[in-house]
Amino acid sequence: MIAEDTHADGKLSPVFLSIVLPAYNEENRIPVTLDKIFSFLHSRRFTWELIIVDDGSIDSTVEVINKSINKVPNARLLENKINRGKGFSVKRGMLAANGDYCLFSDADLSTPIEFVEIFLEYHQQGYDVCIGSRSLPDSNIEIHQPWYREKMGKIFGVLQRIFLLDKIIDSQCGFKSFNRRAAEFIFPRQVTEGFCFDVEILYIAQKHDFKIREIPVTWR
Repeated sequence: MIAEDTHADGKLSPVFLSIVLPAYNEENRIPVTLDKIFSFLHSRRFTWELIIVDDGSIDSTVEVINKSINKVPNARLLENKINRGKGFSVKRGMLAANGDYCLFSDADLSTPIEFVEIFLEYHQQGYDVCIGSRSLPDSNIEIHQPWYREKMGKIFGVLQRIFLLDKIIDSQCGFKSFNRRAAEFIFPRQVTEGFCFDVEILYIAQKHDFKIREIPVTWR
């Protein structure tokens, strides 16, 4: 059972969960994504906030987002003036987040938002960092990437485990959550703005002995 709206000391928590959503040229997918996220969050009793970070989109993403969140007071949009990269956008959103738990997700919801519940359960068991994995026995891959991308991903994973993250199988799944202590420690130290930022933040977490849990997820 997920604890609702309280800190460990029993006081009311202003924000229990922050969700950070980086977006770039997502005008077609973002309305559906936001509908799914809002439907999920409005059905929960814990307090929450949604932070969307637009990474300098050149389509109508900003306009579409503003229309979708216009009447949602606990959702807000941050805009990068130019395209800076997913790592920069995630870091910016995480540094702006106020939740006891902070999660970032890909804008296409490749991992269904409902997995938030499972991640929060693991956090309350004592894990500092929870990461989605497409490579565990119970992972469910509904839509496969092109064979060459999957092959490159496996090679990247092997190299990552050899040189940096020996205990993590899948560092690149875009669904990760952090308790407040971990988020406040890790993201100010992140310097990578692009593709490999996941490896860096997990390396920081591993190096400083944060308790990490890799969780099998559905990938669509």
